[in-house]
Order: sequence, then C-alpha cells, then structure tokens
Amino acid sequence: MVDTVGPYNRGFREFTEAYEAFGFAQIHADAVPFLPERPGLVLDVGAGSGRDAAWFAERGAEVIAVEPAGAMRQGGAMLHPSGQIRWFDDRLPALSAVHRLGLAFDVVWLSGVWMHVPPDDRQRAMRKLATLLKPGGRMVITLRHGPAPDDRPMWPVDAHEVERLGLEFGLSLRVATERRDDLQRRPGVRWQTVILDLPDDGGSALPLLRGVILRQEKAATYKLALLRAIARIADVSPNVARDADDCVELPLGLVALYWLRMFKPLLERGLPQMPERSGAAPSSAREPFRALGPVAAYELRPGAVFPGEAGDAMRRALADAARTIAQMPATHLTYANDTPVFPTAFGGVPARGAAFAVTEEPLWTYGVTRVPLPVWHALLRMSAWIEPMLVAEWVRLTLGYAEKAGRSINAGEVMAALRWVEPERDTRLVRDLTLRRLAAGGTVHCVWSGRALSAGTLDIDHCLPWSAWSCNDLWNLLPTSRAVNQKSKRERLVTAPALASARSAILDWWADAYRNDDALRVRFAEEVRTSLPVAKRTDPDPEEVFAALEFRRLRLHQDTLLPEWRGMASAP
Repeated sequence: MVDTVGPYNRGFREFTEAYEAFGFAQIHADAVPFLPERPGLVLDVGAGSGRDAAWFAERGAEVIAVEPAGAMRQGGAMLHPSGQIRWFDDRLPALSAVHRLGLAFDVVWLSGVWMHVPPDDRQRAMRKLATLLKPGGRMVITLRHGPAPDDRPMWPVDAHEVERLGLEFGLSLRVATERRDDLQRRPGVRWQTVILDLPDDGGSALPLLRGVILRQEKAATYKLALLRAIARIADVSPNVARDADDCVELPLGLVALYWLRMFKPLLERGLPQMPERSGAAPSSAREPFRALGPVAAYELRPGAVFPGEAGDAMRRALADAARTIAQMPATHLTYANDTPVFPTAFGGVPARGAAFAVTEEPLWTYGVTRVPLPVWHALLRMSAWIEPMLVAEWVRLTLGYAEKAGRSINAGEVMAALRWVEPERDTRLVRDLTLRRLAAGGTVHCVWSGRALSAGTLDIDHCLPWSAWSCNDLWNLLPTSRAVNQKSKRERLVTAPALASARSAILDWWADAYRNDDALRVRFAEEVRTSLPVAKRTDPDPEEVFAALEFRRLRLHQDTLLPEWRGMASAP
C-alpha cells in the first residue's frame, strides 16, 4: 500500500511553514467568491496546518478538520487553537469516523488533497464526500497539476474526471477555474479550483423514499415497518451501524426489535395489517410474538434484560421477526430493476441462557441489513419529516384493509397504536445514587456551576434536552442544582463553549459515579456505544465519550435549532 501520509509526518515543520507563508484569501482567491458568507458547518479534509480551518472558524463556522498525519494534526491544533475547530484522525476514501458522526455539511473542502487519492479509490471517495453534503451544500476541490516530488506519492488529476464523478452521485458542476501558477514558484506546478453543488432536492434518496412510501405496491404494511424500523435506528441508535463502502450494515436483530415494538400495539388492538382475505396472519401474531404479551412495547429497547422464560420468548420472537423481514419486505422492497433496496441476510439464533440481554452481540447474531449510504444519510438528517409520511401511509393502508373486511375503525385508533411510546423521563437511578453518596458524607458538585449540592438543592439534568431527544442514558444524566436546571438551563441546548467549560466536572462525575460499580459501568459503556459516535471498544475512553457528546450536541443543534444556553454566563 502506497504511503501518502508518512511524508507529512516526517516533514510537518517544513510543510507547515510553506502552508502558513500565504493567507487563505491569497491562496484561494478563485474560491472565495463562491463561499457562503455564513458557512455554518465545514468539513476540511486534509486540513494540514489548519490554515484553512482557521479562516472558516474566524467567520463563525464550526469546522471538522480531518488530518491523518498525526504530527500535522497536533501541530495544527497548537498553531490555530479554536473552540470552533475539532480535529479528527481520518482519511479518504472511507472517512469512516466522520460518517459515524451523522452530520451534514454546508461546505466540504479539499485543498491539495485529490492528487493523493489513487485513481481506483476516487469513485468511492466521491461517493463518501457527496453523502456528507447538505442539500444545497457545496464541495470545493483544489487540484494540483504538474510533476510530483520524489518524496510524496501523487497521481494525475483532471477537472473533467472530478465533474464526471460528481455527476454520478448527484452533484452538479458550479465552476472549474482556469489554472493558476504556483505561489511557491515550483517548476511546472499549477493549481485549479473545481466547485460542485448538491441540488436542494438532495439527490436520489428522497425520491426513492417517497416512491417506497407512497407509490410502491404493498400487500401488507411490512415494507413501511421495515423502513420505519431503519429510520428509528438512524434517529436513536445510529452508532450501531458499520461502515461497508457504499452502504452501512445494521444488526438484523435490532431491526427485528423495533419491528416487534411497532407491531405489538397494532396486533393487541386487532388492527389488520394485511387484507384479511389473504388468510395469512401476520408473522408477528404467531406464538413467539404472543409469548411477549406481558412485556410493554417501550420495554423492547437496546439495553433491556429479560430473565428466564421472558428472555427465551424475546430470543425466539426476534428470530421469528428477523426471518420474516429477510424473506418478505427486505426481498420485495426493490428498485425499479427488482434489486432489493435493503439486502438482508438472516444469520442465526443466539443460544438460550439464564437471561437475554438486548445488546449488540446477540443482535448481530440474527443477521445483517444493508442500507445504501444516500438513504442512510437522508434518514439521519430528515427522520422528523420522513417518519410522519410513513405513519400517514400506514394509517391509510390499515383503514383500507379494515374497510374491505367490513370493519369500522377510525384513524385516531390507528394513530394511537402507531405512536412510538418512549419510556418516561426517568432520573431516579442517578438521583438515588447521588442521594446515597450525600447521605454517606460524600460531596457532589453541580457540573454547570461547580457549587456543592445537598439533598435539598439537588436536581438531575438531561445534558441534551429531553424535549428534543428522549434519552435517559447514564452519560446524559448529570447532577446539577435545582436553580440552574429549572430556572436557567431548562429545556435549552447547552452551547459548545459552555459544554467545554464543564468538561472536567462531567468527566469526574462519570468516573466517580460508574467506575467502581460493575453493573453501572457495563450499562454506561453499552449505552455510549449505541447512541454516541465512539469506537467499538469494551470500555470507551472517557475523553472519547466526551468528544462524542460534543458531536451529538452539534448534530442536535443542526437538526433542531433549539434555543441555546450559554452556561453560567446566562444564569440569573
């Protein structure tokens, strides 16, 4: 494998000096007129010394600076310290770590990078970059033409190739500038800027989803259920997805879990999910499903533990649902050429044990569902709009099945059964843990103000507001004072600087509360791995968890535009 990163690690001082010798406006004079006045969220791929990232940050942008050379990355962070820039170790063509964040960017920026991407990897690289753009977003690529230096592997580049690859993935050419002479006066070296736009319709994913939801023939509600289950995973459990080039892979067991959760209220109310004349009962009504009768729908969630017979019922019901999904909707929900949109392979059934824990390992055992990258990113970003369409079509189908069977039901009854019931806002476990510590003479401080708490002043805060994201995970529950939580922060989203200022207090709380309790430590790690963009290790590093919390805050800010809380500077 050709090493395109090593030379930048070895010569980072010389490269940094060369990069910083010229200002952004001088280097990128051709691109500046095409950049938005308020760039919003910027992805700088191959950020080098951080010169370009700093320029965007100074104009108010949040910047994800991707640099695979560790020496360059560390030097850039020191040279351009900014709370607006977050440095990432990642690289083309995969950009796996960036994709795990679930963010959509206003600007994707590649300065002097494309010539380092081998030609055989460029199609994959463009696909990955295109799916990171917001509809209406802009990709800027500067191309280096001319001879390659002996110490750095490079391949020839061409603006027409970039335009063609962009068109493959829904991008349109905005401009390809004339070639400019190299400011460092290197013989034969010239530079060119290519700018690609993603149209506001978001490319192919939304028309596909619209067709599946509204136009594709449906013999039952199964196709809608499959799509809704995937949409729910994208919204609440995105970190279970595994990167697989042009798609992501999801554990079929988790798809089946959400499938059961959706059908349980419908079947318990006797609402038809296919034409009754077909003579076939939905698979969800078979014996393994009926054995889940005592379990509430909202209990069917990642992290739940089912002991004894309930555990065996859960294990078998997931297997039955997984087989049904693989054989029916995943097979028949297709593109126009009859190729499945969500190829699904059933794996197997976990062995029976004393209890069944709904964790990633057994959920992957049931098999794999593959989701095309454009569809996955559309679901990540637009689930708030896509899910109501799914539910409305599901109501329409159910009413139609009932009418043909001569039954009288109303839309409100179906809507009530389809409502995704979340567990109640619940801080009891963390509150009780904190009160026990105080009763034993220990000290607990408000993570936002630093003040010592008592039983009378204690409150438990959802760091990321419950009103925007119903998450009772341990990492999201923090001790605070009642005055701060109820009178100051309330249901507002903490700003990035305010969250950063509380970093030490939050890390200390996580360590003190969960490190010495085996059950809580395991639960904390499982919840982090499911809902935050962290690496898949047994015990996630606390610093990595906090960085993932910052990215989840950024995504929530991007998706909801909640009013923000500036920390104690805004407290009464």
